[in-house]
Amino acid sequence: MRPVTTAPSTTTFSDLPVEPTLSEAAAEAWIPRTFFKNGPPHRVGLELEFLVAGTGDDALATHYPHEQYPHLIDRLIDGPPDSPPGGGLDGRVTVEPGGQVELSSRPGDSLAATVDTVHHDLARLRRRARGRGARLVGLGVDPIRPPRRITDQPRYRAMERYFRPWGATGPAMMCSTASVQVNVEAATPAVDLHRRWELLHAIGPTLVAAFANSPRRLGRATGFQSTRQAIWQELDPARTGAPPRAPGEDPATAFTRWSLDAPVMLIRREHDDWSAPPELSMRSWIRHGRRAVPDRPAPTVDDLAYHLSTLFPPVRPRGHLEIRYLDALPGCWWIVPAAVIAALLDDPAAADQARATCEPVQEHWRTAARSGVRDPALGRAATALLTTAAQALRRDPTAARFADPVEGYLQRWTLRGRSPADDPPAGAGREPACDESENHREGTA
Repeated sequence: MRPVTTAPSTTTFSDLPVEPTLSEAAAEAWIPRTFFKNGPPHRVGLELEFLVAGTGDDALATHYPHEQYPHLIDRLIDGPPDSPPGGGLDGRVTVEPGGQVELSSRPGDSLAATVDTVHHDLARLRRRARGRGARLVGLGVDPIRPPRRITDQPRYRAMERYFRPWGATGPAMMCSTASVQVNVEAATPAVDLHRRWELLHAIGPTLVAAFANSPRRLGRATGFQSTRQAIWQELDPARTGAPPRAPGEDPATAFTRWSLDAPVMLIRREHDDWSAPPELSMRSWIRHGRRAVPDRPAPTVDDLAYHLSTLFPPVRPRGHLEIRYLDALPGCWWIVPAAVIAALLDDPAAADQARATCEPVQEHWRTAARSGVRDPALGRAATALLTTAAQALRRDPTAARFADPVEGYLQRWTLRGRSPADDPPAGAGREPACDESENHREGTA
């Protein structure tokens, strides 16, 4: 039985320089070269996070037993004894600090390829979870249970300490939240980074409102449709906000400056205390080395990469771009934000229309978290944006089948001034079955 598996604590890059320490100029050159790349068009990846509950616990009233997590993770990754090597999954399964399960796909060459492989993997994971008395639940925030950290790695102990000045929001973010994360190329031969970066930020509040799915925490309504987004907004703004950018400034330049000026959350050591000195920025550590951190050598590129993994802006560059601002969704509705984002990025006319639609509300992040599509301006923008995406999908023969789920979401929620956050709380922990037309893709084991 393996220990509970978490996401890798560091990133390995093939182009790491061999020098043991790092200059400020080298860091300023390495970040944009490594974290902003020009890739093939149309590629999409998905990372789906889920809360875990017992099979009979529709209300998510109690935690899944701590001692059962290693057995659950073994089964999710490896499958039953007759499973092929690697468990028969195309993607990768990891566990977040509070026990949330994450399924990460490989980047697919098209939206359809990614959705089909994720459908296959997720169906297997749900069946395997049921075999261990567990369910994977698509909610943005745990509605009842208090945060409980099940992992004990130095990374997460240091992270928990770092977030203490922000009170309860730190443990809540780490242990009680789940998301749908869509990953896209930072740039393609036909579309520059500047346009993609601006579009993904401009549509952010509208998508937060449209897909809000976290209205309750600790057994009470929070006053927010997306409590998850509110939690992120209340945490350390030096590492969770969008990097400030001057008009016309290259996004890579702005992100590089912001990331080097961000506080260091933790510093890896051979012992278990990974705490960083208060107020130490990455830039200061690079400049001052052992004078800033006496018990560690001067930082290397690997330390810089690790620091970047502790920054959580709404759109995070990692070679590709991670769209991080969406709540987890029930059933198979995760398809809809993936399809909407892919359609708007791949269709230039749709992108222009989306930018114009969302321009009046592109700074309304707090309103989106609090009111969702109940806010009239955000409701109008969400309706127009999803309609634009559905039309773009119908124009693309490779993605036309995803127009129906987008329009179904519109009819069920957006056009009624609602999102999944408005569904009755008594059933919030129940996972609806996927649409019957998708079930044939779910495979076995």
